[in-house]
Amino acid sequence: MVKHTGTQREEADTTLGGSMVPSVRGETTKRNTRPGRLTISRDRQVEAVMAAARRSGLLDGKGSRIGGRVSPALVKRAKARTGIKADTDLIEFALANIALEDKFAAAFRAVRGKVDPDLNLEF
Repeated sequence: MVKHTGTQREEADTTLGGSMVPSVRGETTKRNTRPGRLTISRDRQVEAVMAAARRSGLLDGKGSRIGGRVSPALVKRAKARTGIKADTDLIEFALANIALEDKFAAAFRAVRGKVDPDLNLEF
């Protein structure tokens, strides 16, 4: 489970620019430097992925152990971008992200430039 508490939470990656603004529903959003573009904060993204993994039963029965050597720079950047502090939570989030991937981008690319000839575009 991702653990975020008050001051332990790191701010969203500021290398992309922008500022944090409250939204209508009370969640924090980040305004991109491009005019009019709002994105859900990284904290919300982490929470959403972990909630979906929990609902899917992917977080039940933590009996498995994983280990490996990775670049400290990679871990530091991933923690900064997600706001996750603990290595275990970071690994869990990364694995959940992969396990829940919906392959939308690949499906979208596969149909790029193709329109059903029978589709009524009303013009």
